[in-house]
Amino acid sequence: MTLNEWTKKWVAAALICLLAFLACILYLFADQFLNDNEANPAYVINQARILVSDSLAYLEQYHDDIDVTALQEICAKNDLNLLLIQLDGNVLFNSSADKSIQKVDVKKSLHYDLYTAKTEKKFFKITFPVVDDQTQIQIGNAIFLLPKSAVGMGNTKVIPLIPIYLIILFSILFCSLLYILRQKMKKNIIQPIKKLSYYSEAILKGDYEQKAEYGRTDEMGEVYAVFDQMRMEIMNLSKRRDAQEKAQKELITTISHEIKTPLTTVKAYLDAIRDGVCPDMESVMDYIEVMRSNTDKMTRLLEDLLLHALQELGQISVNPIEQYSKSMLLDMIKPIGHYVRTTGVVFIEPTEIPDVLIAADANRLEQVISNLITNALKHTSPGDSIRIQIVQELEQLKITIADTGVGILPQDMPFIFGRYFKGQVNAKNEGNGLGLSICKHIIEAHNGSISFKSKKGEGTVFIFTIPLC
Repeated sequence: MTLNEWTKKWVAAALICLLAFLACILYLFADQFLNDNEANPAYVINQARILVSDSLAYLEQYHDDIDVTALQEICAKNDLNLLLIQLDGNVLFNSSADKSIQKVDVKKSLHYDLYTAKTEKKFFKITFPVVDDQTQIQIGNAIFLLPKSAVGMGNTKVIPLIPIYLIILFSILFCSLLYILRQKMKKNIIQPIKKLSYYSEAILKGDYEQKAEYGRTDEMGEVYAVFDQMRMEIMNLSKRRDAQEKAQKELITTISHEIKTPLTTVKAYLDAIRDGVCPDMESVMDYIEVMRSNTDKMTRLLEDLLLHALQELGQISVNPIEQYSKSMLLDMIKPIGHYVRTTGVVFIEPTEIPDVLIAADANRLEQVISNLITNALKHTSPGDSIRIQIVQELEQLKITIADTGVGILPQDMPFIFGRYFKGQVNAKNEGNGLGLSICKHIIEAHNGSISFKSKKGEGTVFIFTIPLC
């Protein structure tokens, strides 16, 4: 069960307990304040009549000649107070200790019903008419102050046990639910969060190997799964960063070595010319050609290094200009073809170049073609061939550079366009691993695409496209 489902069920159970608890409380209040725990009205008034019957009988019989002492004893015997008044309100008899009342207002002070005669919580004040036994004529009124206990109302409260039991039961249930909630939060939320905090500290310290494990498939399990994905991503980024730093150091070492070698060669040939080693001009020209070749190599290394630095900063400048393709590509291919042939590799130029309008940076495209040709030369030997084909397909210009060299190993293919990657098959052990990465960046800056296919021992084909205007 997920935390969300469990929480919904817990809230429903807690609401049921609270509603039942409130219902019982309301029932008790209603029973206390609305019904006031009173007995049946008819029963109460009958009890009142029984209590005052002796006093009323005496008054009806002896109202003309009242024996104050005898009447006082009757009132004391029945535990009540009597105030006897004439019809005009004058007081004839008062059994209470307060003798200050001489006359009452018959319009306001006479109450013949039980409920409007309440004076305080423990007493009722009720009036009974005094009627002459012989003439049956009312001669006055008797106002009685009766204790509630005397009429069966003082100690007749019925305690509603069932609502009280239910209140206790629902209170226990609600407390149990709160305890269960606390345990659930501790087990499924607080403890897992503490574990995540521990894993986070490990990551901050550079320990990416500790896997965040959680045994359930609820919401916290999803958090753990996302956290572990983040851990793996951080670990991969860290490894990639370390590998990149290592590759950068290796690149600097390689380029330093590759620059040092031609520099040493140039210096040696210059010293030889200065020392007069060359017997004639033809020998000098040969030496100059060797020096030119080495300076070209250094130039290419420095150019790649500069482009790499610009690529790291995202600042490789590509400025496409609308121009026709044929003359631009011919100017690139002719000198490259001459250079390839000097290495003993057969160079096959395109039979036809479409003359279409494209938006291209000629210098950058020349870099791409030069890098791809140079890359092909690294994997070919004298007698192999490099072929360039240029065709128009739909709304783009497609340029293919194919060689019949040793090809690319399958395990190297996913990383061909990665920076610093040289591959395991490099017959001449040359290059710095930047060329293909730079080519990809330049082609994509032209809104084109670059791809390749290769088979070990059969050669490699690189294909890139440039959209037409």
